[in-house]
Amino acid sequence: MRSDDHPLRIAYLAYRGKPHVGGQGVYTRHLTKALADLGHHVEVLGGNPYPVLDERVPLVELPSLDIYNDHFPMRMPGIWELKNWTDYVEVTSFSAGQFPEPLAFSLRAWDHLRKRKGDFDLVHDNQCLGYGLLGIQRDFPLLATIHHPITVDRRLELEHATSRYKRLTLRRWYSFTNMQTRVAKRMERVVTVSENSQHDIHRDHGVPYERMHVVPVGVDPDLFKPQPGIERIPGRLITTASADVTMKGLTYLLEALAKLRTERDVSLIVIGREKEGGKSAETLDRLGLRDCVQFVTGVTDQRIYELYSEAELAVVPSLYEGFSLPAIEAMSCGIPLVATTGGALPEVVGPDNEAALTVPPGDVEALTAKIRLALDDPALRARIGAAGRRRVIDNWSWKHTATGTVEQYRALLDSHRRG
Repeated sequence: MRSDDHPLRIAYLAYRGKPHVGGQGVYTRHLTKALADLGHHVEVLGGNPYPVLDERVPLVELPSLDIYNDHFPMRMPGIWELKNWTDYVEVTSFSAGQFPEPLAFSLRAWDHLRKRKGDFDLVHDNQCLGYGLLGIQRDFPLLATIHHPITVDRRLELEHATSRYKRLTLRRWYSFTNMQTRVAKRMERVVTVSENSQHDIHRDHGVPYERMHVVPVGVDPDLFKPQPGIERIPGRLITTASADVTMKGLTYLLEALAKLRTERDVSLIVIGREKEGGKSAETLDRLGLRDCVQFVTGVTDQRIYELYSEAELAVVPSLYEGFSLPAIEAMSCGIPLVATTGGALPEVVGPDNEAALTVPPGDVEALTAKIRLALDDPALRARIGAAGRRRVIDNWSWKHTATGTVEQYRALLDSHRRG
C-alpha cells in the first residue's frame, strides 16, 4: 500500500440509507459526494431503503428482505423470497424476535466483496458492525464509523419501558448490540463524530481510545442558509425526528407544545414520518395536538430549507445525541435553536445563550420556558440565529469531514504498509 496522495478506491457500506431523514442516510450522501469532490472513487454498497447519491458515486444494491418497509412493517417473508443463504440468516434472526438487518447486510457485503479483492484500497463501514465485517477485514483494510453506540438507545428504551413484557421484547430486539460490541472491539481503526461519542464507545463497546479518532459531521452552509423572500410564520416551531424512539425526545416537545398552546398560537413541523401506534402518536391524541402538528417526509431538499426559513424556532429535544445533524442544519439556516444538553449537544451548540439556548434533557418545564422566552423576544432570536450560523461556518463543512476522513484512510493504509 502506498501512503502518497494518489486517489483512493473506497468501498463504502451503507446498510440503510433513507435519503432525506435519518442521520446515516444524510451522512452517506454528503460524505461520499465530498470524497468524490476530492478526486477519490467511492462505490456504495447499500441495502434498502437505498441512499440517494451524487451521480459520480455508483450504488451496488444489496437488497434485504425489506421486512421493515413503510407499507407492511414487520412482515414475514414467504419461502419463495429466500434466494440465498443470507436471506435465511435474516429471516431466522427476525423469527427469533431480533433486529436482523446489521448482521444480514454485513454478510451480504462480505459475500460481494470477497469476489472483488483487487477492486478497492479499503472498505469504510457506516455503523453496521455486523459479523460479516470480520470476514471483510481479513481481505481489506477496514475503517468503521460509529456515530454513537446503539447501547445508549437500548438503555434509554429500557428505562422508559412501561411493562415487564415490553422490557423483555426490547432486550430481544436490541440483542444485535452484543454483536456490535464484539465487532467494534476488533476493528483496527474507528472514526466517531464527537468526543462524547468517543467516551461512550469506549465505555459501552470497550474500544481502546488509541484506536478511535474524532472526525465531526458536516453541513453545506451554501445550501442550508436563510432563504430570501420567505417570511417566518409566527409561533411556528420545527424539529427533526426520523424515528419514533425515546432517545429523540419528541414526546417532551409535544408536552411543551401543549403547555404553550394554552397561552398562544403555536404550531410544529416534524421532519420525519409519524409511526402509527407509536409513543408520539399516542401523545398527539392524548394532548389533542393533531390540528397543530404536521409530519413532513419525502420532500425535496429545497423544501427542507424553506421549512427552516418559515419557522421562528428550531428545537432539538433529544435525551441523547452522538452529534446532531439537525442542530447544525438549523443553525446553518440562521434559525434560532433551543436544544437539550443530552450527549454531544453541548459540543455542537456551545454554551447556553451564545449560539443556542439550552435546557436539561427530559425537562418539560425548562423546555417550555426556553421556547416561550425565545418566542417573546425577537432580538434574542435574531442574535442567537446569527451566532449559530457563524458557529457552523467556522467549524463544520462536508469538505472538512471528507478531508479528515481521508486522513484516517491514509493512516490506516500506512499501518498496513508498515505491518
